Amino acid sequence: MFTYYFDLALRSFKRNKVLTALMVLAIALGIGAAMTTLTVYHVLSGDPLPNKSDVIFYPQMDPRNMNGYVAGEDPEGQMTRFDAEALLRDARGEYQAMMSGGAVAVEPQRAGLDPFYADARYTSADFFPMFDLPFAYGKGWTTEEDTARARVAVISKELNDKLFVGGDSVGKTIRLDQTTFQVLGVLKEWEPTMRFYDLTNTRFGEVEQVFLPFSTSRDLEMGTSGNMNCWDDSNDVEGGERGVNAPCTWIQYWVQLESPEQAESYEQYLRNYSDQQRAAGRFERPTNVRLHNLMGWLDYNEVIPGDVRLQAWLALGFLLVCLVNTVGLLLAKFLRRSTEIGVRRALGASRGAIFAQCLVEAGTVGLAGGILGLGLALLGLWAVRQQPASYAELAHLDLPMLFATFVLAIVASLLAGLLPAWRACQVTPAIQLKSQ
Repeated sequence: MFTYYFDLALRSFKRNKVLTALMVLAIALGIGAAMTTLTVYHVLSGDPLPNKSDVIFYPQMDPRNMNGYVAGEDPEGQMTRFDAEALLRDARGEYQAMMSGGAVAVEPQRAGLDPFYADARYTSADFFPMFDLPFAYGKGWTTEEDTARARVAVISKELNDKLFVGGDSVGKTIRLDQTTFQVLGVLKEWEPTMRFYDLTNTRFGEVEQVFLPFSTSRDLEMGTSGNMNCWDDSNDVEGGERGVNAPCTWIQYWVQLESPEQAESYEQYLRNYSDQQRAAGRFERPTNVRLHNLMGWLDYNEVIPGDVRLQAWLALGFLLVCLVNTVGLLLAKFLRRSTEIGVRRALGASRGAIFAQCLVEAGTVGLAGGILGLGLALLGLWAVRQQPASYAELAHLDLPMLFATFVLAIVASLLAGLLPAWRACQVTPAIQLKSQ
């Protein structure tokens, strides 16, 4: 029966080409706009570490003094160097890593290449296994090399291609900030949907090209980037704002906890640590700790830009307007065929059959609108990728969103067809036959 109704729908399209074209265009415009913005929202709200996001946690504590204290406010979003190093030494998780961003001057040894700057990540040994970074060659450094402030580095595929023509560069040396480092590992392509591990720098875009031990970066006094919050004077502190005892938060810290019980135990550990530091005179504020898992931390920081949320709502509103127009066009089309419907009813067709026939026709309009809307969505995503926004390059349609395009188009058209189909099946056969 569905095949028969589908054939009737195609014949109806041929008889009313202009009206059909208007309905298909209305659906296509709404679907194109909606899927463009929903795809961007889908990409930005996705899980950047789907296999481990529920066991990766970001701890927070509040080391500040009482100046400006407000009861119940959130603790600091980063850690002091003192606290990060203390938690790293205690090693209460499966893996733990402290880190900060920066940039280094690269001095190529390859002929024809001028010196350039590359983004760097200063971190500890567990960064690589905790976040499952894939290696093309070699491996990361060890905890012992962290402690020894070793001059070692892990580089990205992009930098390896540039400096070593893509070959196995493990064991070779590179010059960074006028210091020689030995290459321990080369990463494969690693492109998480966002730089989730450090939300204080650019949240979207390419990952760093150089990874160095945090201890080595401080030994060499390398420059850092990102937010820093100081609540007291650090001029008299050895090492300044980035010294071990500086009253400044500027370090990101992550820990891997394998079970809810381990997470609960770690949160209690943070409370105990905070109490100990207050007893020692370092912390002044009441104990205030948090332990977000990865997705919880992203939600807490509202990583999806506000303009993306607004655009998604506006596009859905535009789709609704298009559906209202489609309802009017379908209503006009079905009621124009009142005589035909009356004859079918007189020949024995039930109201349910008429209703089903009209819905199939509406769904067919949605299918055609979905095909055209897919093309408009691809064009819209191309336009998004031309924008200077940091997340623009991520705007690509994946298989789930491709499937969602047609589901949304057909469901929307079926909803739009409910009222016109119901009105059509209410046609009284006797009146229509008598009018002939």
